[in-house]
Amino acid sequence: MLYLVRIVTVIGVDSKKMKVWRWVVSLMLVGLLPVSTMGRFVVEKNSLRVTSPEKIRGTHDSAIGNFGIPQYGGSMAGNVIYPKDNKKGCKEFDEFGISFKSTPGALPTIVLLDRGSCFFALKVWNAQKAGASAVLVADDVEEPLITMDTPEEDGSSAKYVENITIPSALVGKSFGLKLKDAFSGGDMVNLNLDWRESVPHPDDRVEYELWTNSNDECGVKCDMLMEFVKDFKGAAQILDKGGYTQFTPHYITWYCPHAFTLSKQCKSQCINHGRYCAPDPEQDFTTGYDGKDVVIENLRQLCVFKVANETEKPWVWWDYVTDFQIRCPMKEKKYNKECANAVIKSLGLNTEKIEKCMGDPDADTDNPVLKEEQDAQIGKGSRGDVTILPTLVVNNRQYRGKLEKGAVLKAICSGFEETTEPAVCLSSDVETNECLTNNGGCWQDKAANITACKDTFRGRVCECPLVDGVQFKGDGYTTCEASGLGRCKINNGGCWHDAQNGHAFSACLDNGGVKCQCPTGFRGDGVKNCQDIDECKEKKACQCPDCSCKNTWGSYDCSCSGDLLYMRDHDTCISKTGSQGRSTWAAFWLILLGVVMIAGGAFLVYKYRIRQYMDSEIRAIMAQYMPLDSQAEVPNHVNDQRA
Repeated sequence: MLYLVRIVTVIGVDSKKMKVWRWVVSLMLVGLLPVSTMGRFVVEKNSLRVTSPEKIRGTHDSAIGNFGIPQYGGSMAGNVIYPKDNKKGCKEFDEFGISFKSTPGALPTIVLLDRGSCFFALKVWNAQKAGASAVLVADDVEEPLITMDTPEEDGSSAKYVENITIPSALVGKSFGLKLKDAFSGGDMVNLNLDWRESVPHPDDRVEYELWTNSNDECGVKCDMLMEFVKDFKGAAQILDKGGYTQFTPHYITWYCPHAFTLSKQCKSQCINHGRYCAPDPEQDFTTGYDGKDVVIENLRQLCVFKVANETEKPWVWWDYVTDFQIRCPMKEKKYNKECANAVIKSLGLNTEKIEKCMGDPDADTDNPVLKEEQDAQIGKGSRGDVTILPTLVVNNRQYRGKLEKGAVLKAICSGFEETTEPAVCLSSDVETNECLTNNGGCWQDKAANITACKDTFRGRVCECPLVDGVQFKGDGYTTCEASGLGRCKINNGGCWHDAQNGHAFSACLDNGGVKCQCPTGFRGDGVKNCQDIDECKEKKACQCPDCSCKNTWGSYDCSCSGDLLYMRDHDTCISKTGSQGRSTWAAFWLILLGVVMIAGGAFLVYKYRIRQYMDSEIRAIMAQYMPLDSQAEVPNHVNDQRA
């Protein structure tokens, strides 16, 4: 069920008045109304810039179509073609022999079509089959831009809507006329479609919401939603667990006008006395499930998220909704509390906390959780009211395009500040690596396998790298040089280096500077070359009479004639024969004997002086008690008895 607000904004076919009345009547019969019938629908736009011809050059807005795959975070340059036949694109272009396929090397083809006579999506589908890369639809009335939406689901339209993969946008009537006039006048019309600013990207975390529904039997859109949740679950959980994103699920509810709250329709479709309602899944009030069953399960899924979030595992919500779809489908009559609780228990969540969060569906009071959802549905800031189900909101901007894993992941990844995207954004599901082709035109050192090319979601960036703690500096395009301590271990700091015959030399000085200086024995610029110096000729090495010099790479060798040995420190030659050895040993023994004699003499002198000193001390002591023959008697004062 779609909101009434959406009708006046999105219908894009000639029978728009008939469709409006049919939707209004169906809403009145059901007795359900959206939260705000005077809501504010926001048209999400992308930039369109004409580069030629000069007379219409400039930037304009275009409204992103709500199907296909807009190139969020990217841009597309192409040539505009306005077909001479089938200008509204309501028939297949093969019938007119028209093809929009680009020839190799040419820019993509952007087809301009007129509004009217058939669904927007059918126009784009026919152009895609003919080879168009993108479609612009020119409005047929002067009015503010509207969002081109998909038609009401039926078997025929569902098949082609699901398969539209090219982007499309609506442009204003006056600008469309300018494009047509330029093309008709023979000018080549070139323009860029730019989606890079369609989603704000202020920081390294993306906040996104999914406005969803637990009803699995509402037709093509419900099938698309269920399939998307299953496919996107893995990527969503990686982003959440890594702290890259903050995800919040939301559920739309309607209310029953007070005058109808006692009617059978409102009682079967609403809880809390008509405050929160959902359309009957089978559109039959007498059989099957009722709208209130859907509201209760929506409420349960909200509480699953809240309880999981309290345990710091919000990503468990994805496990619950996917498991519930598989284990508790409506068509098998398992869409009930018992089946839901079995899923909850299998995921280790607390059923009592979830029941408490859900509250009493029969109470004649507001439900805090669902009241918060109704408040969130009303647009704040640049987002606008949520009027389409399902709706994805990325960084407070409503996503436009096919609800498909690759397309949605591209939109979310475009919300990251440049160069902060997680690895999942650089997977093949989202983009190709531009650094693989010609290194992205950035600097590289093939020998060291180092490059300045950094692949990001919005394209390659030429930025000098940080390798093993060593920062390279430069413009990233033509130059990057290692700097700081440790730079010599990275490809020798960009300096000259070479190795020959087991000897290696480098001109890199690992002193924190950026100087390349040829090592001793070489001369040159130190960057591209260092040449060996011939020390024998230039430095006149080996100057002793019996010496001969031989230059080597980075050094030199000196040798002596005959049986002589070269002493490099003294630049002299000495004999290495046996007589020389004997004279050396004789000199050694003479020196040793001299040392021994000096030590013995010193010992004798020392011994004599000690003996002499001891004798004099002993004689002095003995003289106090027994006078020697040579000494006079010493008076004994101890025996003196005078008074």
